[in-house]
Amino acid sequence: MGELFSGLEQFGLEKLKNIDIYEKESSRSGNGPATSQQIKKVEADFLFDKTYTCPVCDNTFKSKTVRVGKVKLLSSDSDLRPKYQFVDAIKYDVVACPKCGYAAVTRFFNYMTNMQARLVKEQISSTFKPFDTEQSMYTYDQAIMRYKLALVNTIVTKGKNSERAYTCLKLAWLYRGKRETLPSKIPNYEKIKLGLFKLELDFLKNAYEGFCTAFMKENFPICGMDEVTVNYLVAELARRLGKTEEALKSVSRILVSREANERIKNKAREIKERIRIANEMKKG
Repeated sequence: MGELFSGLEQFGLEKLKNIDIYEKESSRSGNGPATSQQIKKVEADFLFDKTYTCPVCDNTFKSKTVRVGKVKLLSSDSDLRPKYQFVDAIKYDVVACPKCGYAAVTRFFNYMTNMQARLVKEQISSTFKPFDTEQSMYTYDQAIMRYKLALVNTIVTKGKNSERAYTCLKLAWLYRGKRETLPSKIPNYEKIKLGLFKLELDFLKNAYEGFCTAFMKENFPICGMDEVTVNYLVAELARRLGKTEEALKSVSRILVSREANERIKNKAREIKERIRIANEMKKG
């Protein structure tokens, strides 16, 4: 896990670099290429500072947020990653208190029990190093570190498997986004690109494991998704990870479901078709 959480030392959290995302079951019951300056200007124009109050330390702070309705959804990847015009909105979906180190994906930020707040103070705030909040926008590296901080918080506070999985999924999407926008002229381009792809797969694997557990143990909706959507997501993550049998089982559940509409059934059929094509290519 050390590589997954590399960089946490900048927050003073070196001791948590080797933490496991999930406890072991036995241990518990655009119109063309733009320059970097143009991208920076355009992305910053779609952001604003939203004020939050930390549920752990009561600190009031601002966090960069995408202006709702101002960015156009262009498409989505097969694992539901949304792709917007001008800005990768995923980078801005973590809220992090710069004073105590509490962080979470926006939809989970305000949900905090007294016991969880105590755990954050003991295991994170006690060694946390405050960070700069004056950026006009977040780079992929900055966004990735914010998500890692959020993931560590979900583990420390014993958050639901679905919350951990959702955070891992978005981390995978960030590594994909960074890989897709990596300048081809940088030294060791292919090596860096491969490294980012491997990290993406690592977080997809953790997302898959978490959602599978949540599917069996948690009530729906899960992270705002109904049972059919989670079934589809699990199927696509399994396919991407080479877990063909598991993917096809989830696809079958969707195709026979009375709750599944024709749109998501078609998406499930696409997974089945991709698997068929991949199998044929392996056979030569």
